[in-house]
Amino acid sequence: MNYIGASIDPVRIDGSLDRLTKDLQAFDKIGIQAVELPVHGLDAIFNGTLRMARTRQVMSLLSEFDFCYSIHSPNPVNMMDRTDPALHKAVLEASLEFARQIHAHVVVVHSGRFIAEEDFSVTPARSLTASEQHRMLEAEAQLLQELAGQYPDVMIALENARPYLSQSPYTYAECVGPLREQILRVNRDNVKINLDFGHLFMASRFYAFDPVAAVTQIRDLVVHTHVHDNFGGTVHHWEKQQTHQLPFGKGDSHMPVGYGQIPIQAILDTLLPDYDGLLIMELRSRYFSDTKTSLDNLSALVAASNGRV
Repeated sequence: MNYIGASIDPVRIDGSLDRLTKDLQAFDKIGIQAVELPVHGLDAIFNGTLRMARTRQVMSLLSEFDFCYSIHSPNPVNMMDRTDPALHKAVLEASLEFARQIHAHVVVVHSGRFIAEEDFSVTPARSLTASEQHRMLEAEAQLLQELAGQYPDVMIALENARPYLSQSPYTYAECVGPLREQILRVNRDNVKINLDFGHLFMASRFYAFDPVAAVTQIRDLVVHTHVHDNFGGTVHHWEKQQTHQLPFGKGDSHMPVGYGQIPIQAILDTLLPDYDGLLIMELRSRYFSDTKTSLDNLSALVAASNGRV
């Protein structure tokens, strides 16, 4: 059985447990079964250290609900960071410990970036040589092996990435082939893939590949998903305002299921029924009131896929 869930937007709650409570209550009311919590939106980690008092507050709040939980680590975590790698490791380790404390079994992590998005304006991604990129892949793999050993009870799910105009390829994870290779390089049972449907579709348009065929390459490694919709249009990294992007079908929209053009049904047909992880609707805060519509649409697609078996 696949639990359909929704993510808590970290900027929406912005550290407020009152807002978190209201969002969880709203999710519970419409029949959401699972919730992805952003550890960074909960103020649970300060300067690489897990705040245990805050963690206990969150645990007390969560005890009032009956959701299945996953965790999203802070977006800027980069296991290839060259400026302060110890801090990035500490933040990820704190995220894993938070998951252990609240009994969440999956932590989503953005795959390593050769050049972080924050550095795009000063360091072109194409400035790195192939040998430099290989060393960074090896370093990330070693770090993941270490953390996987420390947290054998937590699944580390590396997320496939979206492309950017003028900066791609800034990470190996824009295409699923290299992402699969990195997972195999790590070679740990608790390091697998978080399949982001929106990022996959954008990459398929940018690099001209079949997104459904791509899923067949990695479906045996997918343990978690982010399901949302878009039109596949790639943008520059500085284009953030959805209001201006949507009329042109551009950007990582994170719209409700059924609002865009992603072949979600075909992707689900490829994943199901073998996939038994969560289906997390990772919607932007602007679509919070449309969560029920997205849930209904996704539920119908899942039922249709399962009916074909």
